[in-house]
Amino acid sequence: MDVLDLEKINTFYGLSHILFDVSLKIEKGEMVCLLGRNGVGKSTTFKSIIGLVPTRSGRIRFYGRDIREWKTHHIARLGVGYVPENRIIFPDLTVRENLEMGMMNRRRGGEWTFERIYEIFPILKERESQEGGTLSGGEQQMLTISRTLMGNPLLLLLDEPSEGLAPLVVRSIFQTISQLKETGITIFLSEQNSEFAIRLSDRGYILEKGNICWSGNTDELRNKPEIIKQYLGV
Repeated sequence: MDVLDLEKINTFYGLSHILFDVSLKIEKGEMVCLLGRNGVGKSTTFKSIIGLVPTRSGRIRFYGRDIREWKTHHIARLGVGYVPENRIIFPDLTVRENLEMGMMNRRRGGEWTFERIYEIFPILKERESQEGGTLSGGEQQMLTISRTLMGNPLLLLLDEPSEGLAPLVVRSIFQTISQLKETGITIFLSEQNSEFAIRLSDRGYILEKGNICWSGNTDELRNKPEIIKQYLGV
């Protein structure tokens, strides 16, 4: 059974039609990327999945259950973890307090603990008593991911995790996500940085003007740069 199955999703902002019959699937344990230029609908796709933006039509199935009209907190409790692109943290709370916030409405049966988080993100252990607002951009990204993991998700949505970060920090985030992939968690990654996403992912979809225009294994993207040039080139 697929973990996530989108079937002909149409999403609007007011009268503006953003997503056009978007369909995609993600299997358990896979890491799949959604690629595209800025403004093509990548974040809208994620917000549609998690229920932050209502969809007009289509189906969104999570482990076979249609969740398209569910409330966001119900979807999260079911096991969908969402890491937004703008690294939303609680700046006046410590690192540990931020992680504790992620345990609210925690899904039962998961294995994410403080100890496991600190094993993957040792810098957060060092910053445990430090306020979140004093962390660097990269550390805040790690904290946002970690807080989401504390809810024990079955599917992790990572929206533009490398955006706005310095190249050295991007390399650190790459290693972090690579470690997460090795844990076996199912990951759906949205990225404008195609090289970053392709190196991490098993399969990919390319979004253009709200339409899925290409899908396949990331090996094909590595071996056929003309696809990247056609759909993602500046």
